[in-house]
Parts: sequence; C-alpha cells; structure tokens
Amino acid sequence: MINRTFSLLNVDHVNLDKRWNYKSVISPYYRLYYIDNGHGILSSPNQELELTPGNLYLIPSFTLCSFKCTGFLSQYYIQFFENLVNGISLFEQHRCMLKLQATTLDITLIKKLLKINPGRGINRSDNPEVYEKEIYYKEYRELNQKLSNAEQMENQGILLILISRFLENLKYRSKESQEISSMVLKVINHIQLNLKQKLTIQDLANLVNFSPDYFSRQFLKHTGQRPLAYIHQKRIEHSQYLIITTNKTLLDIALETGFNNLPHFSKIFKKHVQITPGAYRKQNLQIT
Repeated sequence: MINRTFSLLNVDHVNLDKRWNYKSVISPYYRLYYIDNGHGILSSPNQELELTPGNLYLIPSFTLCSFKCTGFLSQYYIQFFENLVNGISLFEQHRCMLKLQATTLDITLIKKLLKINPGRGINRSDNPEVYEKEIYYKEYRELNQKLSNAEQMENQGILLILISRFLENLKYRSKESQEISSMVLKVINHIQLNLKQKLTIQDLANLVNFSPDYFSRQFLKHTGQRPLAYIHQKRIEHSQYLIITTNKTLLDIALETGFNNLPHFSKIFKKHVQITPGAYRKQNLQIT
C-alpha cells in the first residue's frame, strides 16, 4: 500500500515567451505541466522532451532539468512537495522527465485544482532563482491550512490521480532486469531508511548476499553510480529538503543525514550543490 500525501505549492495557467529560458534547475518539489498551446523544450544531460499541446509532463523532485521556450508556450503548471513517510520517493528509480498524452479527465482535474486554489500562481517571476525561497514555500503551504477539509481532500485526490497516471505508464524492464533491480531497490530502500546511520559497502553487500565487489558493479550497472556516491547524493538531497523546510541548525541537519561533523558535510554539500550549506540556506531565505 502506498502511503503518500502531497503539499500543493503553486497551480496556475500562464503564457510564456522566449524569456522562459533557465538552465540546470533542480528543485526539492515536483513540477507537472499540461501544454495547451505553443512549443517549448525540457532538457537534461541525457534527455530532451518537446513540450507540445495535448501532453502532460512530470519532473520529479531533485531531477536536474533546463527549460526553454523558443517563441510562445501556453501551459498549466502544478508544483507540489511530496511528504515522505519513509524517506523513499515514489520516483526514486525514475529521476527523469516523464511525458504522456493527456486525457479529458486529466485536463478536467487540472482545471478543477486551479478553481479550488485561485491566486496560487508564482506571480513574482518565471525565474526559479527568484521564487524558490523558503519564505515562499512556507507562505504557500500555509494557504493549504486555510482550505476546508473537503477542499484539502480534493486537492490530495487530484494530485494522487495525476501522479498515478505517470506511475502507470512507466516502462517495465525485462524479467531478468526486474529481478536484479529488485535487489538494487532493496538496497536503495535500506539506504533511504538509514541515512543517519553508518553505511558501508560490506554491510550493503551482506544485505543481498553478494560480495562487495560484485555488489558494487551491479549497483553501478543499474543506477549509474557507485554505492558511496549514491549515498552522498541521497544525504545531500535530504539535507537540502531539511534546510529549506525546517529551522534546524546545519550541525543538526548534518548529523541527521549521516555526516559525523559539519566540515565534512559542508565539503560534500558544496561538491554536489556548488555552494555551502550556509549559502544555500541564505539563498533560500533571501527575498529577491
């Protein structure tokens, strides 16, 4: 049974032009688009999707992407946080941009979500560097508490239905790949649930009865990363989430995400995010 809730940030319908051109954006929340007119492009280091009318697009949290509009683009957009019960994202194994053809029901639900939540557009700027601030996250999430119980439940239901459409359409691998990936998934689940604990290659290999060398090679084959690099990535992603959604100290966040001290945390954080944890927090607190 999937136990998930979502916190709506923004929903709106906008007309964009060539100024909508932002590179290497990575956000702690999901983005969902429905295109009703025009043309644009979503891209990442190993993927490119054309934004065309009649289609839905989903960008899971912490998925690197770039946006581009060459002329005109009309889109409905929804931005929302995934509230993790066990630390594992629904799209943990699919950190990529997803596309599928919109149905009449999809369009009806998106318009209904907009109707329930008027005035929930970004309004300040199209630039993520401007609107991706902790103060704005808090502001929009507080608006959810002002909705009636019926409206809150309807929001959740609509988001769940739309997300389920993408889960439904993910391509399944061959039977052999599924068997091996189930081993990798078991390890990934263990990592996510134990980010605070010491995680060694030997312990992870023992979890699936593999030798450390064979385990590392299989993990690399199916995730594209060495186990230690993956652990660091997940710890940094979780720390980013905590930095922008809590008032915890950086030391507390470092310890909570499995780092023994603040200097080591800062070093790994800067390697992944290009700025220090302190600068990241300041950037997300500052109103532009």
